[in-house]
Amino acid sequence: MSKRARHVVLELDLAGGVAFAPPANPLEAWRLRLAPSVRAVREGLRRAAGDDAVRGLVVHLGTCPLTLAQADEVAGLVADFTEHKPSIAWTATFGELTSGLAGYRAALGAGEVWLQPSGALGVAGVHLGITLLRGGLEKLGLDPQFGQRHEYKSAADQLGATEVSDANREMVQRLADSILDDTVARTAARRSLDPAPVREAVAQAPLSAARALEAGLVDRLGYRDEVYARLREQWGDGSGADGGDGGVDLRYLQRYHSDGGRRETLARLTRHHQPAVAVVDVTGPIVLGPARPGQAGDDVTARLREVGRDDDVSAVVLRVDSPGGSYVASDAMRREVVRLREAGTPVVATMGTAAASGGYFVAMAADEVVAQPTTLTGSIGVLAGKIVVGRLLERAGIVHEPVDAGPRASLMAATVPFDDEAWRVLDAWLDEVYADFTTKAAADRGLDLAVLEPLARGRVWTGADAAERGLVDHLGGSALALDRACALAGVERDRVRLATPSPLAFLKQLRPPESSEAAAAGARAAGFASVAAPVGPEALLRRLAEAVGVHLPHGVLSMPSGFEALLRPSGA
Repeated sequence: MSKRARHVVLELDLAGGVAFAPPANPLEAWRLRLAPSVRAVREGLRRAAGDDAVRGLVVHLGTCPLTLAQADEVAGLVADFTEHKPSIAWTATFGELTSGLAGYRAALGAGEVWLQPSGALGVAGVHLGITLLRGGLEKLGLDPQFGQRHEYKSAADQLGATEVSDANREMVQRLADSILDDTVARTAARRSLDPAPVREAVAQAPLSAARALEAGLVDRLGYRDEVYARLREQWGDGSGADGGDGGVDLRYLQRYHSDGGRRETLARLTRHHQPAVAVVDVTGPIVLGPARPGQAGDDVTARLREVGRDDDVSAVVLRVDSPGGSYVASDAMRREVVRLREAGTPVVATMGTAAASGGYFVAMAADEVVAQPTTLTGSIGVLAGKIVVGRLLERAGIVHEPVDAGPRASLMAATVPFDDEAWRVLDAWLDEVYADFTTKAAADRGLDLAVLEPLARGRVWTGADAAERGLVDHLGGSALALDRACALAGVERDRVRLATPSPLAFLKQLRPPESSEAAAAGARAAGFASVAAPVGPEALLRRLAEAVGVHLPHGVLSMPSGFEALLRPSGA
């Protein structure tokens, strides 16, 4: 065997997830140490497609702890590879009386799908929920007072409503229907089936492995050893019939990419001023000032300014995965995107699991916007208010007497309810922010305001529905965004350098920046701001809510709640 040429089969193990953004802290870096980055998947498969030594790809799905949009991103990259070389996706089960939708959507990119004989296919549809907290808050002595623009901005409903509104119910139902419709269409197309039997199979799910095979939703039933015996037989040199390895060398995709990356780095040293595409991440809730781990703040605007000063940067890919947050911070980020475009640097935004409200505000100014069909986006609206704690303090026997200097000093004080004048001020501000949001969105998207405004009103859309309405330009993932950025910049995709954030970017927090222009300036306090926990009644409420799985708004441009099943990885 030593004189024979060895064949390489790449392994992509999704059981531990995929890193879609640099880790925010050492703990997350340790947790993701074995997970491939989305760049390693994308660039590794791109190179492997033209590498004669690579014979195929095997994808282990496991519990697939990815969101639907992340699963679609991986599926698209695997499908691109499968156009050139064979691939197999396998798992023990697509859910065990739980949803296996993300794993199955990821598997659809492969040429063959294998399922363990004792497994199941849990694609029983999409389950979302609407949670209203006001009744429980009032029993605690907390009185929510919120305003919203407009009827679909149901993040305010979560805290301030006692009944589910027709608009809220309509929006959430359409989100679920859109994802199911896309799943049926995508399955039918990839599996060469008619949509009707696929929809019927969904109605009967979870399906046994045998039933899934009969319905044509998987190709083969087998255990792991049978999967690997099959690939050695098909992709090896024929020497595996006696139980040998078939002349096959298995390699994790991220290791393959890493080895190739070192060679590319050495090659780049011999080339000067190679054009670059810079990747800028907007990940997590958008906040004012320095961001804590898992948030986007001053670090994003600093990074955008940094790439704008780099003469080698020909284009920018803006990766947005955020439910929104602060209006002012979102507008500051959008401004930096506009400045890049005005300077002649094309910007393409690619949306992840969510790019809604403030997340959409940041992305909409890009030259082009790319989203996955299951991305949660839009939510062009605004909410604001407070939770009044006066009754809670009274029940607890705590005396609090407000002392103000100025007629509006207690406008947002948690101990003072809104009076008529305060509501007038709040409503005027909500109208002002909504008008600014919709006017800028219409201009950025090249739509008349009369066309854009009915699509706004705080409504969340899936990427598929948003594309039909002109809120995004393309359906796809980071590979498509990179292709479009290169095309707009007039550079060859195979000849550009990707300037992506380092996996150790969080270490910049330990080094004082030279000035406010340094990329590290935006993260100057992030690592230490999280040491002292936020205090106050609303901070306490947020911690209690998150402990039971309820996510409260992070700012006035926050996406409505109720979509935790789509925002959190399926295995979480």
